[in-house]
Amino acid sequence: MLYLIYSEDIENSLPMRQTARPAHVERLKQLKNEGRLIIAGPTPAIDSNNPGEAGFTGSMIVAEFESLEAAKQWADADPYIDVGVYKKVTVKPYNKVLP
Repeated sequence: MLYLIYSEDIENSLPMRQTARPAHVERLKQLKNEGRLIIAGPTPAIDSNNPGEAGFTGSMIVAEFESLEAAKQWADADPYIDVGVYKKVTVKPYNKVLP
């Protein structure tokens, strides 16, 4: 089943994001290589694809997991959590309708 993982950043998270980004992206690449990743990306703090020093306010991932608990365990192991980027992470079942 698909699950939506929405994570909200703390204020001024950009330096911490930059530190943990390689490990964070590596985990996403693994999901992609397993054919389980639908979409993933950050939410810019300003109306721009490249927000620069404004940074980001969160991240969104939709991926396939065996269960809600498995999705939560995967989300809890995110390197961004280890360095304190996220203040809140929400994991919910997701039903893809389109496209």
